[in-house]
Amino acid sequence: MRKRNYIGALLCSSILACGSPTEETSRIITDSAKARLDSALTEMVESRMVAGVSALIFEQGQEVYFNTSGFADREAQVPMDRNTIAIIYSMTKPVTGVALMTLFEKGAFQLDDPLEKYAPEFANMQVFAGMDSLTGKVKLEPLTRPITIRDITRHTAGFAANPNQPGLGDLLKAADPGNSNNTLTQMAEKMGQVPLMFQPGTQWGYGPSVDVQAFLVERISGKPYGEYVREHVLDPLGMDETRYFVLESDRDRMSAMYRKGEDGSLSQVPDSIAHAFNTKEWALTPGGFGLTSTVDDYMKFAQMLVNEGTYNGVTILKPETVKLMATNHLDDSITERMWLPSKGQVGFGIDFAVRLREPASAEENMGVVGEYYWDGAASTLFWVDPKNKLTAVLFVQVMPFEDQVHKKFRDAVYGPYVKKVP
Repeated sequence: MRKRNYIGALLCSSILACGSPTEETSRIITDSAKARLDSALTEMVESRMVAGVSALIFEQGQEVYFNTSGFADREAQVPMDRNTIAIIYSMTKPVTGVALMTLFEKGAFQLDDPLEKYAPEFANMQVFAGMDSLTGKVKLEPLTRPITIRDITRHTAGFAANPNQPGLGDLLKAADPGNSNNTLTQMAEKMGQVPLMFQPGTQWGYGPSVDVQAFLVERISGKPYGEYVREHVLDPLGMDETRYFVLESDRDRMSAMYRKGEDGSLSQVPDSIAHAFNTKEWALTPGGFGLTSTVDDYMKFAQMLVNEGTYNGVTILKPETVKLMATNHLDDSITERMWLPSKGQVGFGIDFAVRLREPASAEENMGVVGEYYWDGAASTLFWVDPKNKLTAVLFVQVMPFEDQVHKKFRDAVYGPYVKKVP
């Protein structure tokens, strides 16, 4: 009996000993990955791609990497820190999408419902068809079908977005729906007066659709959007640092904003301009931009998503709803997709890009099929990798959008591209 126990113990210890390397190699964030990440962050700063950067990664529910490099304010020599507040711009959009889908779960609407069912401001819309060469007047055509709620969640509604577009741009500027002094209702009224730039459902056109989502949340719930998202998403997740308005006592933690010149130099944008939206309480609470956050705060949101709607015992969405959001909703028939193809092998779900295929070349960003993500105008980034239970948040503050920052970060996380041999 003793001999049998000894053999059993020996076998058990052998299995455990062999298991450790297997577990290490099965993880994404290995020691090699950490070394790549440290090097990538340092290179971003030393090459003057960014002034400062912070990165936070969780895997299997545990923090596996955090580091910073450079400065939140280079001129004042304030280092990038874990509690640095960044303006996240379009990383506001997934938060809005989650708020909207809490109402979907309550049966308040269906994705293929016409938007005008809840928002008559968008009834009787028309589509811009160019300018009459003889009269110089705008040509319009009727809708072939109404805008649906699905359209506003996947950017296929056709809302005008380019103030420089001949003809249509003038109408957009005159209506001025995005003015920060507008309430969401006033924004919707003004948007409803501007012709669409294409027929709903026929193209992917990035624009103010998620601002309309915020308006819809407000309309259906009967609560101001800012209150609703706070009560149903941000507060339950403990995201106290994620907000539109930054208190004066916290403004010394706000990162400076930098603009990259054509010669590659970085110049600081005056805080009076860069922070204007977040240091005054405006009437507009946009769904598509406007929030500020910290890497830890936004990671709570990402962890909720990778855990299928639940974080720290608090459920925001059901697993099936998160899966619906992270599923591609773009039909193959939608071939006009603006700049979305530059993101690589992706489709689009409900406020997320969704990876459909592995990278096709070394020039594309690395990633895993099934991941979903989005980024912000100042080059911030987050993603959710359900396969590896990995979430990543990257904060920088540089404009115009610097896609090479994302390329370097993703390559560091997943390793260099290796072409698969058929």
